[in-house]
This record gives sequence, C-alpha cells and structure tokens, in this order.
Amino acid sequence: MNTRLGTRVMSLFALLALPALLAAQDGPAKHKHYTLVDVGSLGGGFSSLTDINPRGTAVGASTIYDPGCDCNVVRAVKWSKGVLTDLGTLPGGVNSAAGAINSQGAIFGQSENGLIDPVYGAPAFVATIWKGGEITDLGTLGGGFSVPGVFGDGRPRDGSINDRGQAVGAAANTNADPEGFATELIFPDAFGFVPGNQWHATLWEHGITRDLGTLGDGPDSQAIFINENGQVAGNSYTDSVAGVYGIPTLHPFLWEKGQMTDLGSLGGVYANANGLNNRGQVAGFSTLTGDLGGGRAFLWDHGTMRNLGTLGGDFTFSEANAISDNGEIAGHTSTADGPFRGFRWEHGVMTDLGSVPGYDCSNTGSINSSGQIAGWAYRCDQTSVHAALWEKGGPGVDLNTLVPPGSGFELIEADFISDTGEITGFGFLPNGDEHAFLLIPNEVDDDVAEGATSAGQNDVAPITQSSTTVTQAGLTPERLAALHARFAKRYPGLGLRLPKRPN
Repeated sequence: MNTRLGTRVMSLFALLALPALLAAQDGPAKHKHYTLVDVGSLGGGFSSLTDINPRGTAVGASTIYDPGCDCNVVRAVKWSKGVLTDLGTLPGGVNSAAGAINSQGAIFGQSENGLIDPVYGAPAFVATIWKGGEITDLGTLGGGFSVPGVFGDGRPRDGSINDRGQAVGAAANTNADPEGFATELIFPDAFGFVPGNQWHATLWEHGITRDLGTLGDGPDSQAIFINENGQVAGNSYTDSVAGVYGIPTLHPFLWEKGQMTDLGSLGGVYANANGLNNRGQVAGFSTLTGDLGGGRAFLWDHGTMRNLGTLGGDFTFSEANAISDNGEIAGHTSTADGPFRGFRWEHGVMTDLGSVPGYDCSNTGSINSSGQIAGWAYRCDQTSVHAALWEKGGPGVDLNTLVPPGSGFELIEADFISDTGEITGFGFLPNGDEHAFLLIPNEVDDDVAEGATSAGQNDVAPITQSSTTVTQAGLTPERLAALHARFAKRYPGLGLRLPKRPN
C-alpha cells in the first residue's frame, strides 16, 4: 500500500490487524444469521473499523487517494446508516484515524497537524476529538505528539473514551527519554527504542490535558482504557533500569481520584493491562517469577491479582484479551494437545472455546455483556484464517456461514462485538482489497430461519477448505507473507508480547 506514512499510521491503529488461534469441537449450535455490510473505502482498497456505539455508528480509518503526493493517505472515517464519511484532519494535516466513539457520538482518534516534530524528525500527530461537525486538537504535555489509548502492538482500544467525554492515551513531554517507551507507537519498525521524549499517561477532559504520572521512578507510562466511573487503566515503567527484556520493569496501573495504583505482576518484570470493566476489574498478561514458563493471564480485582492458569501444553502460556462488565474474560492459551486456543474464564474456571471445522488454532478479540465472544479461527500453520463467533455455552462457528452466500466478501477477523451483538472486523474481496465489515444480527433465530424460505437464510453452507492450498481469494502469497509478518509482531514468542531491542 502506497501511503504517505506507510506502515507507521497503519500499524499504530492496527488497521491491518493480524489473525491468530483455534481447535475442534463437535455438535451443532443455533445462531442468529447476520446482515453483512461491506463498509467500503474512500479509495485505495482499504478500510478498518475499531468501535461502534449503541446508535450503530462505527468509526475507524480508510485509505484515500491524495493528488498532492500521487499516493494513498489514511483518513479517519465514520460509518452511519450506510454512508462512510471522511472525518478529515486538523489544519495542515494529511493523515488521521479514529479509534473510539461514545454514546453521544464523540469520536476519539488522532490526526497530523502539519508540523514536523524536531525531536523525531517526523510529521507530528496529536490526540483529536471529532464532535458536532468540529475537529479539536487535544494537545500534548509539551512535546510534539500525543496518541489515544492503544496497545503496544498498535491495536486501538474502543474503551479509550467514556460517555462523560473523558478520553485517555499518552502524550510526549519535553524531558529526554533514552529508552523511548512509546516511540514504537510512532515508528513501529524502531521497536520502541529510538531516543526521544518521555511519554506519560494522559487524561483529556473539559479542555484540560492532565498528566497522570508514572509508577515509582519510571520515566514513561501509557493510559489505554477509561470506564464510565472515570477509572483509568494502562501500563507504566516502575524504574529506569533495563532488565531481562532490555526494558525497565513494566507494570499495569489503575488510576482513580488522582492516585495511580501499581497492580503489580505474577512475579515477573513484565505485565500489561489488556482490559478494564465498569467494576474496576483489570485483565491482562504477566510473566512469572524468574520470567519463565511463557507467562499467564491475570485478573486484578480490588487489590488482588489472580493467575488464571492455562490449559496445559509444553509451552504453558495464557493471556487475557478482554473483560466484560460481568467479569467474564476472553483470551487465548496453550493446550495439552498442542494448539493454542481461545478461552472463556468465569467463576474461576477456564474453558477451551473449541473449534470451527477445518481449523486447529483460535484467538479472541472481544466479549460482550451477554457472553458472546468475537475472534478468529485459523490453521496453526497460518495458511488460512476466518472470523469466528462463540455463543455462551456453545461451540464456535465460522461467521462466513452466518451471512448470505454469494457476496464474495470473505470474513477474516472479528475484532469487536457490541452489547447489542453487532460485530466489526475485516475481510478480503475477490480482488484482494481489504475492507472493514459490520455484521448486524437478524431478528429471526436459526431455528425459525432454517424453516423459512427467504433468500439468503436457508442455504448458507460452510466454506470449503483445502488441506494443501490456500482457498481464500484474498490470501495471495504476498498477502499471506504480510499476515505472517503481522503475526510475528503481534505475538512474538507464541503470543508473548514483549518489546524487542534492535540488533
């Protein structure tokens, strides 16, 4: 893709999110079917959605042709009632992307502002709000950059703005930082270690930019989530001494009422927050004492961090990816029979989510208040990937079997599922273009629809897979190589997301 910012902006917002992990389980399941919406693009053949609000308005980014550079650039977009709208940029900016939207329609993301940052020598971009037809620069802590809440691998988080209009992320200040905590959010190929400015977790509200500080003597921190009670979760260095992974000790934090609390770890020197709910519970990943054994998913609940365990395997590993307001957790784990699989954790029990026929590995992206889990199933040799759904108490289903056949749109990854059941993700068109999709659940359940004769509801069949060839229309060898590269970045060490130093 020929964009002005290339992979930098795309990776920052995980616009090319990488599929990962699932295995086999028998038995039919009843599921609603879905209306499939191809969100399209502004041009350039690419779009991505990162969040959808209760009103059915979704936000993300898309490529668009810019005659000024004779290339494709990236723009924040809003999808509503069948229309994809370019949200534009701050004055002087070329690229922008939206990450989250609240119930009132305020959209949180970032935009270039037309400046070249003298510290990094790159076009500056800042956290941005689109609301009521206006775009607002939320500012920094004195440096040239600020970003909304995102993971260390660049995936955006839908929980970075709440219905109060409070938004969180990280912003650069004017203090020198030799470690460069957040620079991989700006320059992914630099692996986060280009010397620059310190970055601190930041809260924006009512026109005020607030520095949330860091843990201990740590130079850098990053806010990722904010709930409806104003609690903020993120990650922070706790010191400035490079350790076993070549970085200072990293711990998750919970900030509330002006106080940042260190959530600790499961004994290792690396832990990170991957989810926050409205009960103040935090889920994530931590290495263990001695930083051995691959690491574990954790649940932090009012002062106690709980090791959620694994489902076995030679390389024992688990990670929590998301947490619902009910305290249910979705993640992925090693298993005794070898493949990595998605899991559901509730009431102290970790359950293997099972499989979609034709796949042996799986992973999860999101869980809603009804216990529905959206994610993806793929072959462990990474030759084929499909979006998947798990209903509470049932086996997984390939989402391609729950949409009307004949569209030519292949659903590759499901990243987010709302409390009302809408699912967003990305897929490939027959020509190889990568578009965002929105799945809207139909009102009629399968047990009714299967006896009906309405077109598109009674003849949905599983997509045939070949054991030796990649049958997905969009997975050319080049695109498959790109998926593998994103897998390596998103899950280095079989799922262990640890920052890497350059050679």
